[in-house]
Amino acid sequence: MNEPLIQIEKLTKVFYTDEIETHALSGIDLTINRGEYVAMSGPSGCGKSTLLSIIGLLDSPTEGTYTLNGKKVENLNFSDRSRIRNQEIGFIFQSFNLIGDLTIEENVELPLTYRAGMPALDRKRRVQESLERVGMAHRMRHYPAQLSGGQQQRVAVARALAGSPSILLADEPTGNLDSKNGEAVMKLLQELHAEGATICIVTHDPRFAAHAERQVHLFDGKVIAEGELNHVLAEV
Repeated sequence: MNEPLIQIEKLTKVFYTDEIETHALSGIDLTINRGEYVAMSGPSGCGKSTLLSIIGLLDSPTEGTYTLNGKKVENLNFSDRSRIRNQEIGFIFQSFNLIGDLTIEENVELPLTYRAGMPALDRKRRVQESLERVGMAHRMRHYPAQLSGGQQQRVAVARALAGSPSILLADEPTGNLDSKNGEAVMKLLQELHAEGATICIVTHDPRFAAHAERQVHLFDGKVIAEGELNHVLAEV
């Protein structure tokens, strides 16, 4: 598909601490089309996680424009940003971010409880379907501490899927996993992409970046190249 889901133009992010300006992002231009699988990579401190936070409406840019699903979202107030984030964005974090005293079912359902007007039966159906999709429906009564790291990350993927988001954002989703579980999670993301999901992943691992159909390499807060990662790295 060539229909833009995300369009970012001349985006900058400056952090101010103790009278020091840190330019995390400097004039980013980026388009992610509906149904695309994009990997963002680059050295530590290059701005990739900051960019993902802005794409996910967890943060706002200092300057520039950001259009998500046809809506300008760079200057939304907190409540509007939260509402659109809940409806449009599915997050997968490195540290899973599951709540220890909630069951797997309750963890996956939690974001849906913030959607006004969604019936409880609809929430339960979505939870069941998303857990089945990641092969974890049989553990829905368990608690996070009773699962392995790989299983917890699968639950985190299910939580992201349950809201039928426009895009899945994954920030180093294999960072706390061994290589076997990391590969399993990346295979799951590939399967979801094959089913039509739009995915943007941040990873420092070239093996996992290679799973994506397009790779964006950042350096010092700028997009310096796109394409196959071995070609990208040769241009750095």
